Amino acid sequence: MQYLLLIYDEESARPQPGTTEHGAMWSEYQHFTTTIRERGEFVAGGALRPTTAATTIQVHEDVTLASDGPFETTDRQLIGYYLIDVTDLDEAIATASRLPGARHGCVEVRPVMEVP
Repeated sequence: MQYLLLIYDEESARPQPGTTEHGAMWSEYQHFTTTIRERGEFVAGGALRPTTAATTIQVHEDVTLASDGPFETTDRQLIGYYLIDVTDLDEAIATASRLPGARHGCVEVRPVMEVP
């Protein structure tokens, strides 16, 4: 079954590119990705650009409205995701718990709906 692991963290508290801390964080994510690839769990994944690069689209009465920024402003922002294919929720939770983002922010584990 497929699960989407949504990684949330405070953008302002994340290590800045070019710093030792940022390099260490990326190394952890690379190791995690390599591990789930080797286990056959990896389907897709990626890091997201900051919320300042986001555009939110809404359509009301056939009029498309575009606004800069994320849909909602919160303490934690969606910073990345992994789509995994594992046996069940327990295995998805075990995989999510190994994500570096689970220690710094939080990871939402959401099953993907199977559409016929």
